[in-house]
Amino acid sequence: MSETVEQLPRAVVLVEGASDAAALETLAARREIGLAASGVSVIAMGGSKNITRFLDRYGPPGLDRRLAGLCDAGEERDFLRGLERAGLGSGLTRADMQALGFFVCVEDLEDELVRALGPAKVERIIEAQGELGSLRIFRKQPAQRGRSAEAQLRRFMGTLSGRKVLYARLLVEGLELDRVPPPLEGVLAHALRQA
Repeated sequence: MSETVEQLPRAVVLVEGASDAAALETLAARREIGLAASGVSVIAMGGSKNITRFLDRYGPPGLDRRLAGLCDAGEERDFLRGLERAGLGSGLTRADMQALGFFVCVEDLEDELVRALGPAKVERIIEAQGELGSLRIFRKQPAQRGRSAEAQLRRFMGTLSGRKVLYARLLVEGLELDRVPPPLEGVLAHALRQA
């Protein structure tokens, strides 16, 4: 069954994956913002390469919903190409993307959250999940030796299926609300302004 215009959100936030969606949904909940009630839908696209398909569906070529998005630095080019293909500009810069509501994490979501919280607090969150022993074993692996604590924590979160989503929620829950990473803050604010 297809969606009717009345069922569609007024604003759509396109994110790469489930962990990005979990982080934004958790942040909205912490701010006591009902996304659905605000007319905002966060859509995990299953990877940055799918941006064109989602822009075709929800952007000017399709249902013409108001758009926002979040991506990792490594996938910024996919988002730029998709935005240009959708007719939202040409020769776009990162500043142009932000004006359109599309924000880029410095490295990735985990990097943003680890930097905002600090390694010690992230380790306490990992410990509360009973995974401190797993983290210690992970840090002893040859590939992890010599890497910064921040880099190790980022990588640790991607080592098991579902771990990124779990920690996206937990790390956002652990944030002081005045220390929310700028890309998360920006995309949520833009989506709500547009809804």
